[in-house]
Amino acid sequence: MNWDIYINGFKSYLQLEKSLSNNSVDAYVHDIERFVQFLDFSKYNIPPESILYSHFQEFIKWVNALGMCPTSQARMISGIKAFYKYLLLENIIKNDPTELFESPKIGRKLPDTLNIDEINKLIFAIDLSKPDGERNKAIIETLYGCGLRVSELVNLRITCLYFNESFVRVVGKGDKERLVPIGNTAKKQILIYLKTVRNHMEIKKGNEDILFLNRRGSRLTRVMVFTIIKNLSAKIGLKKSISPHTFRHSFATHLIEGGADLRAVQDMLGHESITTTEIYTHLNREFLREVVIKYHPREKFVNNDI
Repeated sequence: MNWDIYINGFKSYLQLEKSLSNNSVDAYVHDIERFVQFLDFSKYNIPPESILYSHFQEFIKWVNALGMCPTSQARMISGIKAFYKYLLLENIIKNDPTELFESPKIGRKLPDTLNIDEINKLIFAIDLSKPDGERNKAIIETLYGCGLRVSELVNLRITCLYFNESFVRVVGKGDKERLVPIGNTAKKQILIYLKTVRNHMEIKKGNEDILFLNRRGSRLTRVMVFTIIKNLSAKIGLKKSISPHTFRHSFATHLIEGGADLRAVQDMLGHESITTTEIYTHLNREFLREVVIKYHPREKFVNNDI
């Protein structure tokens, strides 16, 4: 049974009506193709409207046998559910067989973060005598100062820097734009990079407006940013396993620990759901204890000798 017509319709729906990025659309389509692969393997020659809940049960057993981790299973199930919601919306099916289709239970992993001292050590480890030193420092300051995703960083444009208003315009997931505040430290370092490094580069056509460039005058790749951070981490002997996203986690955590409103942090990070942002409320117990001692009105009356 050929599912291509349904998958192509779903793809157009995601692109045109949901305005998802190409990467997100490809991920959803891959989820459906994996399910179709299972149907072919199991010799189920049936269209989407004939699928039953029992087929999904068999599918989960199949992906378990393939060794797929719970996180990947949960993401794939989410994609299949979205596909069937589309079919329901288009009146291709009358009942949604995925209603009882539950994702595997997965633990919510707290992200690794860096403290202020570790971030400073990473920045101080950058060799500013090298041509890419000022650029790398600007990259770190921007990642931590604005909480950007690595994809947002490498696609950041000069025309999106509104330094007079202390904001940068960021294109995030699903090509959704948001304004993110930028502090003086990050602004200063970006200006140094622009004036002392980037203005003297031979820039390849099509990259004239891209902020961060490699030595050949082209846009930096995500992999290159990962490499820069890994090398700095090794240089200072950092024991944590970090990535560009670690600076985003640290940005959010430090703001919330400092008393920032959760909704404000949600807007700055570009999270659609507040529950995604809530993971950054994992304040350590010592911090919470200090907050209680400092701010709870009854603590002011406690005799220190007790």
